[in-house]
Amino acid sequence: MIEVKNLSVSYSQDEVVSNVNFTFKNQSLIGIIGPNGAGKSTMIKALLNLIEKDSGTILIDGIDIEKAKAKVAYVAQRNNIDWDFPINVFDTVIMGTYPKVGVFKRPGKKENVLVENALKRVSMWEYRNQQIGELSGGQQQRVFLARALVQEADIYFLDEPFVGVDAKSEAAIVQVLKDLRNDGKIVFVVNHDLGKVEDYFDELILMNREVLDIGTVEEVFTYEKMSHAYGSDIAIPRLNEVK
Repeated sequence: MIEVKNLSVSYSQDEVVSNVNFTFKNQSLIGIIGPNGAGKSTMIKALLNLIEKDSGTILIDGIDIEKAKAKVAYVAQRNNIDWDFPINVFDTVIMGTYPKVGVFKRPGKKENVLVENALKRVSMWEYRNQQIGELSGGQQQRVFLARALVQEADIYFLDEPFVGVDAKSEAAIVQVLKDLRNDGKIVFVVNHDLGKVEDYFDELILMNREVLDIGTVEEVFTYEKMSHAYGSDIAIPRLNEVK
């Protein structure tokens, strides 16, 4: 279970995320949607304590997130990663085991098996010795998803994982996310492609600096609510047909 209470974030005294509250108790694949500048990525970084927040309490199974980090995995946006760093695919993924192994211990057979299984799960095992900078955008994203998988977390956060990836990689990523959900995990995905919302997610968090609505896709993904968040000129074929 994850509980977010009264989360607010400001940049230069401008509040960009205001009083966010939500609770998810059961397995679910949750899309975080909203217009550009809505604070979606900022919200994730703040609740993970990656950036400073004005206020907010984040609990994982009733424990402060700082003490429950082992239960959480995060996949950042691709543009926040240094792809020129000289490291291969296998070593990139095994870094995901470091928090549980410990700083002064080397990963062993168990961790190597975790890496192999994760890379096979995202169809990247054959690239294990290749430098990450030589991969396509979709392949790079699958590698970083594999790094999250080896953490064996209960809650996953992915920040725009489908940006700049090919259709094959996107399909592979979505399938893994659905499998995680089916395995009892809670998965949050910052997503900008509204055309895929109904196919990908169970529930939605609709934001525009504050949470405008939370619920199932059927409850939240309506023309009225989307036009309120994005503007009345929003163009989504199915929604426009039923407005």
